[in-house]
Amino acid sequence: MSNKIAERAIVVGCGLKTDSFTEIKESLGELEELAYAAGAEVVGTAVQILPKYVPATLIGSGKLDEIKDLVANTEAKIVIIDHALSGSQSRNIEKLIGVPVLDRAQLILDIFAQRAQSYEGKLQVELAQLLDQLPRMVGGWHGSLSRLGGGIGTRGPGETALEMDRRRIRERMQIIREKLDDVGRNRAQYRQSRKRSKVPSFALIGYTNAGKSTLLNKLTQANVLVRDQVFATLDPTTRQVFLPEIKNAVVTDTVGFIRNLPPHLIEAFKSTLEESGEADVLLHVIDLSSSHSERQIEIVESLVQEFKWDLKPIIYVFNKMDITPLEKQLSVKLFPRVFVSAQTGLGMDKLKKMMSETILKSAQEVELYFPKDEEYRIYELGREAQIARKENAPNGTVCIVSLTESQLSKWHKFMA
Repeated sequence: MSNKIAERAIVVGCGLKTDSFTEIKESLGELEELAYAAGAEVVGTAVQILPKYVPATLIGSGKLDEIKDLVANTEAKIVIIDHALSGSQSRNIEKLIGVPVLDRAQLILDIFAQRAQSYEGKLQVELAQLLDQLPRMVGGWHGSLSRLGGGIGTRGPGETALEMDRRRIRERMQIIREKLDDVGRNRAQYRQSRKRSKVPSFALIGYTNAGKSTLLNKLTQANVLVRDQVFATLDPTTRQVFLPEIKNAVVTDTVGFIRNLPPHLIEAFKSTLEESGEADVLLHVIDLSSSHSERQIEIVESLVQEFKWDLKPIIYVFNKMDITPLEKQLSVKLFPRVFVSAQTGLGMDKLKKMMSETILKSAQEVELYFPKDEEYRIYELGREAQIARKENAPNGTVCIVSLTESQLSKWHKFMA
């Protein structure tokens, strides 16, 4: 974080009487983490449970008076509400409490605006912000002009977007989509090149801050940026990994998931998410030490189904085993699974073996014929794959062996 003074914030949780109170509290706790990640200092919290939401302000007038007093007592400069707000709701609440109001989606977008480093990442964040702002123009658009400045929720393209009318926003969105299509086509060409070479591919998915980037570094000896904070990784990073029996494969790390992920964020990051969708195998990384790990698994699995990735092979990688009680490890019911510590390297060999086995399950048993003058290649074959048996043949040797697609490509000329 920079040395500038943190913006003092109040975070507000809300839900209906039909909702799980535990879920509401967990989500509010996560909102606090998001606020800190955005550069805020959380100086107060409030929660309201309603029979139904108030159309004009979402939460009730009594609770708003309480929040107004809390703002005055703590000298808070911003209020963040753990729910989606319409433009008119934001404007009405701001009028009543006297400070800017953000909802959960805007806070997440602000963090993305801070984290985006690459050309593609910045474009995707801008598109997501425009998609978020467009519906807020109705009723609440002019009120949003009060947020021009340098605080949380104003980073990225927001300053210029607020001055645009609907037509100019849509025109800008079209330009961004065209640029992202170009970037997506370039990435697709790299993927096709890997597919032609039959290189097995893995994608790290999981809840934000589960340890995916640390795991990537440990698996591939890479030096990807690692931070103990939400959404530290936005841009997809692909690195080569050496696996037993398979040799070369690639692993891709990309943006983490979170509960109530804004739909426009998913739409804007479509090309980034395609990197995971095109992988041969998914590695679902789980922070086993988290008290909310079960709920985080449910959220990630629901998104996997939404993205239609559920037919892909998935390995459950339970991270941080070194700081998790043994009884919690024994209670895990998901398979196939492996327990690791990305920080210390515990379990890495087991994970690599499981990655190899998952790819090899799709291997084909074939006959390879090696003439006398190339029988020396059988030794190389034996180092790459399990040879089931060898048979003498006229002027050479036949090997019965199971090969993955990448290995078939390499040994194709010896196929009997």
